[in-house]
Amino acid sequence: MGREDFRRELRDGFESIAGPPDAGLTGRVHLALVEAPERRGPVWIAGLAAALIAAMAVGALFIAGPLRQQNQQPLPAGIATPSPLPTSDVSNLPALTCNNANTVSTEGHVGEPIAYVNAVRTGTHAGYDRITIQFQNGLPGDIQIATQDNATFTQGASGRQVVLQGSAGLLITMHGVDEHTQYTGPVDFKTNYPVLLEAQQVQDFEGVVQWGLGISRGACYRAFLLQSPLRLVIDFSTA
Repeated sequence: MGREDFRRELRDGFESIAGPPDAGLTGRVHLALVEAPERRGPVWIAGLAAALIAAMAVGALFIAGPLRQQNQQPLPAGIATPSPLPTSDVSNLPALTCNNANTVSTEGHVGEPIAYVNAVRTGTHAGYDRITIQFQNGLPGDIQIATQDNATFTQGASGRQVVLQGSAGLLITMHGVDEHTQYTGPVDFKTNYPVLLEAQQVQDFEGVVQWGLGISRGACYRAFLLQSPLRLVIDFSTA
């Protein structure tokens, strides 16, 4: 291979690695490779090799700088960084009650607009078991809670008796609410928690929704409402 062919291939190799000449990068390095005077022997080859290595190093720094800055850019506004889920805070909750009957005051009303149940959840925590019924489009007209000394409930208009797990029970009755339009979750939770053993929907008809809760024993409880989202919360003491 002639010297001119070798120089041409070396120049093409440099441009394929470094890319088109940049105003800030050309200067002496690129000029030395493209327009260098002819030299003979190992000294000329070593000089070109050193220039090529230097150009590659400069190009790597030129590319790595913007990438490093890009990786360090802050998250755009509106995107939150992950954070641990909050634990249940019982410091501001109502006191437990052992009453047989209870009414939870609501700001809703029977009739239009009707409230919709869109989520039902259960959970157990240190000192209490919990069931949560979540609403959309406002609150039910009223919420009534009654305890009983058995876990047998009547299913709506059918009059069929259902027996839940447990030796005692609690019946939640809500007026001005619909559960079949937006709620698609389970209607029978077998939890096997210390106190709350089972929760089953026993009625969803003409604006009346009822849930029967089977509990392991007669237990004190608290019932209250929370916002954002609107939801009814019932806790059973496990102490």
